[in-house]
Amino acid sequence: MTAETEFAASRRLFESVVDELASTDAASLTHSQLEDLLGSRIREVTRQLFQDHLRLRELTEQRLPEAVDASGGERTRIERSRSLTLATVFGKVMVTRIAYRGSSVADLHPADAVLNLPAGMHSHVLAKLAAIEASRGSFAEACERINAVTGAGIGHRQVQELAVAAAADIDDFYDALMPAPCTDVTTLVISVDGKGVVIRPEALREATAKAAVAKGGNKMKSRLAAGEKHSRKRMATLAAVYDAEPAKRGVDDIITDPDDGDSDGHERRPGPKARSKWLTGSVDDIAAQVVATAFDQAEHRDPTHRRCWVVLVDGARHQLDLITAEAERRGVTVHIVIDLIHVLEYLWDAAWCLHQAGDPAAEAFVAPHAPTILGGGAEQVAAALQTAARAARPKKNRRKGIDDAVGYLRNKAAYLCYDTALERGWPIATRIIEGACRHLVKDRLDNTGARWGLAGAEAVLKLRALRAKGDFNTYWSWHEKQEYARNHQARYRDQLTLTA
Repeated sequence: MTAETEFAASRRLFESVVDELASTDAASLTHSQLEDLLGSRIREVTRQLFQDHLRLRELTEQRLPEAVDASGGERTRIERSRSLTLATVFGKVMVTRIAYRGSSVADLHPADAVLNLPAGMHSHVLAKLAAIEASRGSFAEACERINAVTGAGIGHRQVQELAVAAAADIDDFYDALMPAPCTDVTTLVISVDGKGVVIRPEALREATAKAAVAKGGNKMKSRLAAGEKHSRKRMATLAAVYDAEPAKRGVDDIITDPDDGDSDGHERRPGPKARSKWLTGSVDDIAAQVVATAFDQAEHRDPTHRRCWVVLVDGARHQLDLITAEAERRGVTVHIVIDLIHVLEYLWDAAWCLHQAGDPAAEAFVAPHAPTILGGGAEQVAAALQTAARAARPKKNRRKGIDDAVGYLRNKAAYLCYDTALERGWPIATRIIEGACRHLVKDRLDNTGARWGLAGAEAVLKLRALRAKGDFNTYWSWHEKQEYARNHQARYRDQLTLTA
């Protein structure tokens, strides 16, 4: 059997397209009509080429001397022309091959291993497209986009299932990835944050589900009353780990008096630049597990704890407790720094207790306190706020911002040593993890009206993190190798390299 014979159907189909384009009817088509015509016709030509190639493989497949499964069970009979349907980006094709059979055991198909066929009907290329589109927009939009580009006729639920399966190896991929080499002086930075995701009732954490039942509904039907929550969110925890060369700075490199501007000619020194960023997130795992995973990545980069570890957080008590406990468990010293921007927001809340909304004097009130905090004077600022409150004597209902700021500065004083951070060249802002929360969670998982299942939310979160780091194509090649090992190589004795 020759290739000339087996590809005859493809040749005829291609020639029919040529004839159609050479016809008088085609001469009156606009360029966009020609594009649509060729898009549909050439897709069918390509599908037929795929099918003819598979037919050639079927006809040239040779019977193997033996076929033995992983448990040593031999297949003593064969059945030719065993077929299955494969959905590709060009359309559906039939894969026909030899089945090796035995008594009361599953059949073996060595030709499937040569093709690295998926466990389901959809090809790896179609699954890759589904993973990209599902991480980019809604499952409905992904379905529409895939079908418009490929004509595959894939359904909404199939896109979701393919996305979930596509994310299955991401954690193992990063465990196997070797970090870039660093010197002992390179700062190792960990940052953790969380963002709520609206989840379907059956996927809520136990405590949230109990709270929703105990509340027994909202006071009003059309909106939430003051202090009420929907009790329908599950917290997604995100963590980032990256390397940063120390970049020493002073207070003037961060904040200057707004009245002075840059008139003094001071050139601000740049802060430390993040590199080799690693990012993870999970809706399924609890926060403690995500923190532990981040510490795993950090130890992967610095197994002997020779480098300086800095942990950037927004100051949430449960995060601080988890980080401290994990550091103690591993015997590593970490320097916890609370995000400066978060601290400054407390200063502004205090300022609005003493000034009317929009009053420019509020800026003058905050201006001297921010540099003082950067210089390590958190207690000094707390005392100054109390003094200002006593002098202004605001009403009780207007003191909350000041009281909260004073309490925060004193309770978190151990994590506000910005003078030390600047002297040693550490980062002092959580912009990387804050940006990740916005990009990974808010921009995709926080769509209006969306109600997520746990598996779908987890897969989309991991796929978006993977794409954000630029690792998707590298991961996908690795993922296909894992699929080969799972679906084919592991089924045969000695995990032999299979050939048809």
